[in-house]
Amino acid sequence: MRILFLTQVLPYPLDAGPKIRAYYTLRHLARQHQVTLLSFVRPMDTPAQVEHLAQFCQAVHTVPMRRSRPRDALHLIESLITGQSFIIRRDRVPAMARRVDELLATGEFDVVHADQLWMAQYALRARAASRKPGSSIPRLVLDEHNACYLIARRLAAEERNPLKRALAMLESRKMARYEVEACRRFDWVVWVTEQDHRAVEQQAADGERRVPRSAVIPICGDPAATPGVRRKPGAQRVTFLGGLHYPPNAQGVLWFIRHVWPLILQQIPDAVLTIIGKDPMPEIRNPKSEIRNLDVTGYLADPTPYLAETAVFIVPLLAGGGMRVKIVDAWMWGLPVVSTTIGAEGIETRPGENILIADTPADFAQAVVRLLRDPEEGQRIGQAGRRWAEQHYDWRRVYRAWDQVYADL
Repeated sequence: MRILFLTQVLPYPLDAGPKIRAYYTLRHLARQHQVTLLSFVRPMDTPAQVEHLAQFCQAVHTVPMRRSRPRDALHLIESLITGQSFIIRRDRVPAMARRVDELLATGEFDVVHADQLWMAQYALRARAASRKPGSSIPRLVLDEHNACYLIARRLAAEERNPLKRALAMLESRKMARYEVEACRRFDWVVWVTEQDHRAVEQQAADGERRVPRSAVIPICGDPAATPGVRRKPGAQRVTFLGGLHYPPNAQGVLWFIRHVWPLILQQIPDAVLTIIGKDPMPEIRNPKSEIRNLDVTGYLADPTPYLAETAVFIVPLLAGGGMRVKIVDAWMWGLPVVSTTIGAEGIETRPGENILIADTPADFAQAVVRLLRDPEEGQRIGQAGRRWAEQHYDWRRVYRAWDQVYADL
């Protein structure tokens, strides 16, 4: 088949969960189909990254994504006036719409594959696009990484600022309406987790019109290309890794710094907390209260030196949707993981065997202290995680499920 593959982020390098999902899906589909990639790009994206993707795509087209606080403020006002989702309006870029229409007008595509809900508005243009005489209307596939409305709802539940909480709840309601109707307009919807499918379906006001579910395919990585980290003896580093521009990550890290980390330092005074990820907010870089042994690095292209000193990898999320790829990454690195229940949501786990789960500050702190004090226990859990990732989260094995989705088309 000839596929037009739409992504909101350039799916390379593999430094974020959405990129990892899109990249390995793209590579798998390109084995049997002719795939044209159309992606937004940011200022940090490079021609070399585009060239890498062109190795297995028929063609790669890009459209700049430019964001700023004034633009975001304008989109927020538009959202409040129109009743439409702020996030969807923020990603409405005329240049991308024009490029989609130009490509669809060629009549060359059998399928339009939207990666993430943010690209649904562009894939749906295939229903109205003008085409060459005799060409057929492409079938539409949506890869739903998250139950998107649920992210805003969970953020609101933990937000202390009344105005921010009200805006988050309003965005959640708007997103829920958009998400249900967008999913219903696609021929096939693939979900990362069954929990997300059920969550979106629960928002459908009409019980007779179900939200499509063609398959559940988890986000996977490449164990063969990800060697385990050789950890240094006596490691005392507790590490978080993830983009801090993503609100659930920032919220979870702040919760850990304020409520969990002091409890750990009371028992392990020499422990060091390392926060790795781009765009850390001032509250993370310079907490108001006196927080000892905090190392905020910002974005690192290669975090391996820090991972080699890591005794515990943490996922302290209180909000979010889909699945946290950082857990799969940590498993592949052979690192022991402590996560909240929400942090591990959507992932097959064996608590106590390949991960520790804790939801209160006291329980989370105790789980981290347990691994800091018992390196052999950390080694056992880390090795079990590595085996689990090899068995359950290898894209070469799991992504064969995409073949059935496209065969059904």
